[in-house]
Amino acid sequence: MNLKQYFIYLAVMAVVTYLLRAVPFVLLKSKLKSPFWRSFLAYVPYTVLAAMTVPAIFYSTDSKLSGACALVAAVVASLFGAGLVGVAAVACVTVLGVDGIMLLL
Repeated sequence: MNLKQYFIYLAVMAVVTYLLRAVPFVLLKSKLKSPFWRSFLAYVPYTVLAAMTVPAIFYSTDSKLSGACALVAAVVASLFGAGLVGVAAVACVTVLGVDGIMLLL
């Protein structure tokens, strides 16, 4: 790749990044009045976080079984009111336990 092509790609990426950040501000100058859109946009951050986190749970361990057990344990711990650190600790201990049991078998 030569230098001219590099700067063209860099300019296109900069324009796309700027448009993705500027267009919502231009289109949404006033407060949204529709309850549907307000509730829809309120859940977008949680959806994106879940879409990034759940696949990482399965692919960050040695086996998908330990990842699935950790996910179930984390959901159960969160339903019982554990905080973020508690849920993460329960998930880590679950992965270590399941992987340890799988090594023994």
